[in-house]
Amino acid sequence: MRPFWKSAGYHLVEREANGWLRVTPDLIRAYLTRPEIHPVEESCEVEHRLFERLMTDPLTQLTDDDLAPMADQDTVDNYRVVLGFRDHLVRHKTVEGAYAALFRAGSISIPPVFIDQMVHLILRNILRNCQDPLRLRAAELFFREQVVTLSEGVVTIADAEIVEMMSETGGLGGLGALLMESGTPMREVALDVLGEENAEIYWDRSDRFDTALDFRFTQPGPDAFARVLEDWVRHFAKVDVRVQPVQKIRDEHWSWHIGLDADATAILNALYNEEGLSEADNLRILCLFRMDFEHRTDMRSDLRGKPVWLGLAMSKDNKIRMKPQNLLVNLPLASGS
Repeated sequence: MRPFWKSAGYHLVEREANGWLRVTPDLIRAYLTRPEIHPVEESCEVEHRLFERLMTDPLTQLTDDDLAPMADQDTVDNYRVVLGFRDHLVRHKTVEGAYAALFRAGSISIPPVFIDQMVHLILRNILRNCQDPLRLRAAELFFREQVVTLSEGVVTIADAEIVEMMSETGGLGGLGALLMESGTPMREVALDVLGEENAEIYWDRSDRFDTALDFRFTQPGPDAFARVLEDWVRHFAKVDVRVQPVQKIRDEHWSWHIGLDADATAILNALYNEEGLSEADNLRILCLFRMDFEHRTDMRSDLRGKPVWLGLAMSKDNKIRMKPQNLLVNLPLASGS
């Protein structure tokens, strides 16, 4: 098996009998060593002492009286956020349980970066036996923002953070930043577009997130993404679904749809309500999918036999900001599933 996504932290957790990931002290330690709270040489003695306590026992409970003597108030605030996240993980025992509970609570106080990291780790578990680089690259949409490029009928997605970094430095690191500051023209940087013929390059670069993906209907990208959607639903809901990319929604009895991001939700709602869409909004729809339940009894009784339509869209600034939780909270499952 080829390793991938070492940065997900899969080595820090243990799999339960049901396949979900048990929260471990090592996983908690990894969050406690984040730069926001890891002491530096200038940190006060109280901060160093508390950090050592947590490294010894990452589950130790700290009170406001423990945190208040720290000299840096920003550090105190950061501790409260990270310890609150730690307590949420521990309370729900598994990473998947903690993730799902976030969207039942109503309001979410956990930073988005922590939620993305949870999704990264959960997908590393779901795809642990996957040896298809295209599917792994498509799965990055679940936890990393993408930027979309439209050119002569080609739809390419690339990691937004990597695109921004390379546009600033020309892919030359610190040297590129210096050249930019001096006004030196930068060469244009193009990311490798992953395809069936060059898929092997992904293995050595999976943690760099620096490959792009052709996301046209006729290309393998949307199909690979559909397989990840199936895996995600199966892992959380324990039901089997079949997801296929489609070019249009042709359904006189359209009954249910799920937007995979905020923009797709708004667009699908408008289409369902037969509201007019501007040409610009129509162009923002990147992919449509048809989802069918393999077993009718897994679906809500009034919807059995009917497809669920899914949509993925880009925002007005050409970004994909997927919300994988939408599949969990909006899936029309039968009572008890």
